[in-house]
Amino acid sequence: MSTATILLLLAVFAPAAAEAAAALPQVASGRIERLADFPSRHVPPRHIDVWLPDGYPDAGPYDVLYMHDGQMLFDAGTTWNRQEWRVDEVAGALIAGGELRPFIVVGVWNGGPRRWAEYLPQAAFDALAPEQRAEAAENAVEAKQPLPDGAVQSAAYLRFLVEELRPEIERRFRVASGPAHTAVMGSSMGGLASLHALSEYPGVFGAAACVSTHWPGAVWLGDSPLPEALRDYVAERLPRAGAHRLYFDFGDQTLDALYPPLQAQVDPLVAAKGYVQGEDWVTRAFPGTDHSEQSWSARLDVPLRFLFPPAPAP
Repeated sequence: MSTATILLLLAVFAPAAAEAAAALPQVASGRIERLADFPSRHVPPRHIDVWLPDGYPDAGPYDVLYMHDGQMLFDAGTTWNRQEWRVDEVAGALIAGGELRPFIVVGVWNGGPRRWAEYLPQAAFDALAPEQRAEAAENAVEAKQPLPDGAVQSAAYLRFLVEELRPEIERRFRVASGPAHTAVMGSSMGGLASLHALSEYPGVFGAAACVSTHWPGAVWLGDSPLPEALRDYVAERLPRAGAHRLYFDFGDQTLDALYPPLQAQVDPLVAAKGYVQGEDWVTRAFPGTDHSEQSWSARLDVPLRFLFPPAPAP
């Protein structure tokens, strides 16, 4: 890999290098409760920042949205690039206005240099030929996202979410359980992680929002077998339509410029599973937008409206 390529990828995957600041995020609405250094048998401990909307717990039981890259969600003053998703501002206003049914947000901090290893769907990586896995591992080292023990850790990350974190969230907070009340969302590699969660645990997650999904799959630019492996994964593992909802979007600037043709190859696979565009599935383009929290925050209301529409009037 050239030096220029490595620098570009370090910029793209910089959320993995976010400062492990101990300060609690400052929010404009609601409040944050932190589960500090939440322990796990499957992955290294990390902070969990739980956003509770104004009025909590009066409107309970609340739905739950699990979001990856939890340190990037609430407070630009604590993030590596001084950008944020503005989850508290956007979700808080929509919930207060009755435009969304009430939910809490479980912001799961990423694993720093383990981010790529924890977010790339396990089966897609495991399906590569041995020499392809070795090359991917070598390139990941150059991009400062090394694979622990040379292997992807995303199956372990999902076990952490489902077997350890979810029971604690349901014990501590006034939330509803079951897939109809549980969604997952993330951007870039976090988009892949959200798709992975829905596909591997369809009895837990009822909906996934995959924002600027990183369909190249790789932490390097150039030829890679991962896009095809990811498409095969969707064809094989995405649950059939009927009980789930699925959201994709993309821009066309910076890294997002790679996504339109790749998303166009994924969409027929989603349709083949019985999902209907505009009903239980959305793929939406946002021309002129780039690969950044600033862009994702500007359109955050769109996936949130898809995930948590208000309950119909009696």
